[in-house]
Amino acid sequence: MDEEAEQGAPEGADQQPSASEGRYPPVRRVSERNAHLSVIEDLKAPSRNGAPRGPSRAAARRAMLARPGRLRATLEELLPDRPFSIAWWDGVLTPSTEGGGPVLSVLSPRALGHALRAPGQLGIGRAYVSGEIAVSDLDDAIRVLRSWQPPHLDGAARRRLVLAALQAHGVGLLPSPPAIELKPQGERHSPGRDARAVRHHYDVSNEFFALFLDRSMTYSCAIFSRGATTLEEAQETKLELVCQKLALREGEHVLDVGCGWGSFAIHAASRHGVHVKAVTLSEPQAQLAREHVEAAGLSDRVDVEVMDWRQLSSGSFDAIASIGMVEHVGSRQIDAYASRLAALLVPGGRLLNHGIARLRHGDPEAGPFSERYVFPDAAPLHLSRIQTALERAGLETDTVEGFREDYATTLGHWTRRLEANAAAAELLAGPERMRVWRLYLRAAREGFRIGFTGVYQVLAHRPV
Repeated sequence: MDEEAEQGAPEGADQQPSASEGRYPPVRRVSERNAHLSVIEDLKAPSRNGAPRGPSRAAARRAMLARPGRLRATLEELLPDRPFSIAWWDGVLTPSTEGGGPVLSVLSPRALGHALRAPGQLGIGRAYVSGEIAVSDLDDAIRVLRSWQPPHLDGAARRRLVLAALQAHGVGLLPSPPAIELKPQGERHSPGRDARAVRHHYDVSNEFFALFLDRSMTYSCAIFSRGATTLEEAQETKLELVCQKLALREGEHVLDVGCGWGSFAIHAASRHGVHVKAVTLSEPQAQLAREHVEAAGLSDRVDVEVMDWRQLSSGSFDAIASIGMVEHVGSRQIDAYASRLAALLVPGGRLLNHGIARLRHGDPEAGPFSERYVFPDAAPLHLSRIQTALERAGLETDTVEGFREDYATTLGHWTRRLEANAAAAELLAGPERMRVWRLYLRAAREGFRIGFTGVYQVLAHRPV
């Protein structure tokens, strides 16, 4: 759900106005109780032709003189215990009450505009992505904010905070979301919407991913817990483990669903002599995977196609590998997904599902920041839900193995490699998307480290 709507933004605030509207917001009397809603509505409203509504010269001058003094005082009163500091654009510091901790730099009043347009995680995320907020140490900030318990703010306190933020923002249009934000359209987990969501994440560029992945460009959990010391060794360990669990035999036919850049297909074909049909929704991924296949001399054994899993309507496979794919399926489609894969297996055929799972019940599938910037519509399910789908599809589970700590280690390697290539990565992806990836990799690692998420390999077979 759109967080702006959840937070009570006026209906139609981002839509084209009628031709009868004037150029500037009308002057009207409102009570202090509703003043923040009135002003936010006026600032969101576009001009008659749909372009951003520009303030008058006097209003622009007032915006330049915006000062966050009242907001600082309000925050200090309402948040008496703060394990972080806030550095404001006017050079004043609101210090941590615990000494040390990360420093959140609010670089301009526009940061407050993002928070006013979409209060909560989404607005703060927009301010960070657009560069209006900077953080001294992302790792430290993630750890501190995870454990910090802010006090409950009643309605009156929230209104005071919003009014103080409006004063600090100054008169002017609230900023639009960053250009890289994706607001998915259409029915959730329909083929078209799934394709757009997957491409939003994966089509940054092949060159971008190559800056932090291993040589095989395997974009899923590596396995360090069996003796590997490098990322390359750990990814090869994972690929070989999948092959061993599937008990691949020369000449068998294997389906690789969500094949990425083809690392599993190439490994299985070259090491175990199988024939692999590999599918992905990303054309750039498929193109590079085909190049990797050809370079390995495996064009007669590996076929890479751009295809949605719902288009897999024919074929009989001895084994199926679903690696990092189930996260994109969603709770409404997981039964259909499991049934489709089961139907593609020959009697006695084996399925290995390798995927991220939520470990806590009652938490939402994903926050609004991840939905718009990282993995639109991604929905890690609980392991129990995946198991139920496999059982409903008539499959019998053989083994279940977790690799939560391995994924935390994998993400640490990816983060360090990305930072080592930060300049090149920013040239490829742009500064906004680079900020997203810096935050995403660290937050994901913390999620696996603390047990918020896990990753499991489930081996099942179709009974004879």
